[in-house]
Amino acid sequence: MASSRRQQAVDTIQRERVSAIIRTEDQSLAHDAIQAAVDGGFRVVEFTLTTPGALELISVFAKRSELLVGAGTVMTPALARQAVEAGASFLVSPIYDRDVVVEAAALGAVCIPGAQTPTEMETVHRSGADFVKVFPAPAGGVDFIRAIRGPLPHLRLFPTAGATPDNFTEYLDAGCAGVGFVRTLFTSDNMSSGDFAAIRERAAGIIRRLAAWRASNTERDVR
Repeated sequence: MASSRRQQAVDTIQRERVSAIIRTEDQSLAHDAIQAAVDGGFRVVEFTLTTPGALELISVFAKRSELLVGAGTVMTPALARQAVEAGASFLVSPIYDRDVVVEAAALGAVCIPGAQTPTEMETVHRSGADFVKVFPAPAGGVDFIRAIRGPLPHLRLFPTAGATPDNFTEYLDAGCAGVGFVRTLFTSDNMSSGDFAAIRERAAGIIRRLAAWRASNTERDVR
């Protein structure tokens, strides 16, 4: 059953392609910002565990069947257990820790450790992790992704920095399994002013652009 849930979560991430990731110092702000992203069409959301009340937020949003909810900055097996108990279906970390990968598998949760170099990425892959979080943002951007995917096409890369509402489809074209949006979705100006309408509209724009990208790729496949 756990492996089935894990595979369903993998399938959802690969289908949805985009995730909204919140990191803030205010629990209420995190709730409202993620709600704005959901209202704009996002169905995969992540609360970093450095956000106050993150576990409670995960529990609240995980009750919604249309959403796949994950935890970010999962640095230890204990945090992995707490996040899954709260309702997280996937666990993200800025680093690779084999113990966290093993614990995630035992819990039936998708694991997305961070890596930067080709060696680190391949190590993450061989450990049994489901995706590789490309972190921090590579200086070469999309060209870096293409360079990695050339000799290592089996890697399921999921960058969470560097992608913007304007360029994220270039990352998908380069072979990324998906992309995560943090500050380029939840801008500092919108967060400080509580302009959730702007966040919702930006999220909706991303989803519209994703739909257009899918349609374009479908036409290309037909041809």
